[in-house]
Amino acid sequence: MNRRGFLLGSAGVIGSAVIGRQAFGQSSAALSLPGQLTIALDSPSHLIPANYTGLSYELAQLTDPNFFAASNRQLVALFRLLSPRGVLRLGGNSSESCWLKVEPTTTAPELPPVAGPVSEHWMPRQLFAIPPEAIDQLAGFLRATGWQLIYGLNFGHSSPDRLAREAEFVAARVRDSLLYFQVGNEPDFYSAPNNRTRPPDWGFNDYLTEWTACAEAIAQRVPAAKFGGPDVGASSKWIAQFIPAAAPKLGSRLVAVSGHYYAEGPPDDPKVTTERLLRTNPNVGETARATSDLAVQNHLVYRMTEGNSCYRAGKPGMSDAFASALWGGDYMLTLAAAGCAGVNLHGGSRSILRAALGNHMPGELVAKTGSDTKGGYYTPIAGEIDQGFKARPIFYGMMLANQLAGTQTREVILSAGGIDATAYAGHGGEGWRIAIFNKDSSRALDLTIQAPPRCRQGKVWRLVGPSLDATQGVSLAGAEVGPDLTWSPRTVENCAVAAGHLRLQVPADSAALLFLDA
Repeated sequence: MNRRGFLLGSAGVIGSAVIGRQAFGQSSAALSLPGQLTIALDSPSHLIPANYTGLSYELAQLTDPNFFAASNRQLVALFRLLSPRGVLRLGGNSSESCWLKVEPTTTAPELPPVAGPVSEHWMPRQLFAIPPEAIDQLAGFLRATGWQLIYGLNFGHSSPDRLAREAEFVAARVRDSLLYFQVGNEPDFYSAPNNRTRPPDWGFNDYLTEWTACAEAIAQRVPAAKFGGPDVGASSKWIAQFIPAAAPKLGSRLVAVSGHYYAEGPPDDPKVTTERLLRTNPNVGETARATSDLAVQNHLVYRMTEGNSCYRAGKPGMSDAFASALWGGDYMLTLAAAGCAGVNLHGGSRSILRAALGNHMPGELVAKTGSDTKGGYYTPIAGEIDQGFKARPIFYGMMLANQLAGTQTREVILSAGGIDATAYAGHGGEGWRIAIFNKDSSRALDLTIQAPPRCRQGKVWRLVGPSLDATQGVSLAGAEVGPDLTWSPRTVENCAVAAGHLRLQVPADSAALLFLDA
């Protein structure tokens, strides 16, 4: 969560077109350009898993055992609303400073002093003690939500024996809800000057030796343990090295490869703009496809386990605004189209995120008066136990993307007439679902869609907001998440197929989700 990740998704591998995006800030006009959309029915396909949608939090969030607890009914409701079968990943910078008091005799690990200027250090400067009851509460939370867990272990300042004891404790309580363990967070940054978790000359070979020792120690205590890695922050090269090196050592216990992706950052950089965030970059999706293909060839899956619109907790007016909803939905479906098995967008309490960043929160330097202080600027769910929880704009984009979970992807051929637009399609037992994102701020896209065979009618949900920088008033299918934390579509448009085609207009800075009957 310290810096921009390697290119792991955010741009139209499937069905995107980038021709002359208009500058952000132009006034919306009635101009509409024609476009064509066709689904390549004979194109290769793959399943978007039911547990595709996920959230990522700092492991230090467990220092409050009542946060991830079945008794935290508001958070339970929002998780279930986002996905009935999602994945919660606990890790982040803070995981390298967390410790679980497994036994009364368990003592805290040593946290080396910070070397060099503190202002340049972006790792926690404190230890986070996780009470054992937090794991019991976490198990109840997972049962209440129906979600699975990726549990991050402290690889930065721990030992194989300590990690094995913690893994055994967690596995015994979480049980079937445990998807896999990850050992370490962004190890490719360990030797960097702003991290300093390892010496400057420490590299991948050192990592692999240490990581393997930890994994083998855990497997001794938890024979059924599964693992994912290397959970890198930026180096796609590390993933390419990790797969052939780790897979023979762990065999079937290694089930996933993982990496992080933050589209922009840092938040106080003037070059970080909404226009740049939304601009489609085909290279990102292409890298995601290459990573997913490499994983599948080795009988693994690839999951993007931590990321968001802007690293270091997000940029106010962008990460907490409607622009993030368009970015988030588009990003998730780009990775899905490229074969990714899941996406976990990062968030959490502001105090925890600040501590995980070495007590820095650069977004506050550019925040306007009255900005929401509940959570990081990029968090999909904002709030605290004593203040309540609510859905941020990006939550709506994630809900839209999750409608394709459980479907088989198909390639989309999109001609957008010069508009920066992307499109994605999935087919399931209930028919087709087609998502279209118009990221042009001045022109509507007037689409003619060639309907798949036997489709006769459809329904449309729209993702809209008052403006790209609006932090309120964002809706999906005409509805916002209510005060009771429930949501159901309120405005559903009907559209008919005539002569094998249908027409759909997607206004500037909006998205549409088309449901076509089987």
